[in-house]
Amino acid sequence: MAKIILMADGAILQEMALSKERITIGRRPSNDIVIDNLAISGQHAAITTIGSDSFLEDLGSTNGTLVNGQPVKKHFLQDGDVIELAKYRIKYQAQVQLRRASGAAGAGDAANTLTQDTQIYNPSEMQGDDALQASIKILSGSSSGREMRLTKALTTIGRPGVAVAVITRGLQGFAITHIEGDAHPIVNGQAIGAAAHPLQDGDVLDIAGTAMQFSLK
Repeated sequence: MAKIILMADGAILQEMALSKERITIGRRPSNDIVIDNLAISGQHAAITTIGSDSFLEDLGSTNGTLVNGQPVKKHFLQDGDVIELAKYRIKYQAQVQLRRASGAAGAGDAANTLTQDTQIYNPSEMQGDDALQASIKILSGSSSGREMRLTKALTTIGRPGVAVAVITRGLQGFAITHIEGDAHPIVNGQAIGAAAHPLQDGDVLDIAGTAMQFSLK
């Protein structure tokens, strides 16, 4: 399980395991991590964790949120990232054995996964209930033709620093959400907004210049 460590002036103030799906950070006592400092907004930021993946979101704070020295609105957290809120530092520590990249796609493709939640598979190997799962098929780049089965609650795709998105699987089906980068994912020729965008069978996605097609099996 991942955890975060709150520090100030080199001293550790608090450690917290990310055992909840969402934790909030801010000055108000109702937050999961309370930082009693006027430079911190009442509800400053939140960390959402699904499975082995976590992402940070600035909640419209007055003074902003930085990760590794760079201002962010949303950011997919990677092991060792340091979140900066005024003089406070929050170090993110992932469960290392779950953070290995799949490496099955080409190194330059947005289809490269940041976790093991997306797996390359051979459609002929699908059996039983697997036929009901969804997948994305790469349509461009060095990995063109490969398919990735979406069996996890959250699958992260993209290139850090360029564009990162997550495809979530819930009771209502699949949806894609922009997490990081200036370029938002494009679905059927239209860039999506900040909210989760539902996916339908046959939708064509473009993430950081890599085209892919979403399919329900």
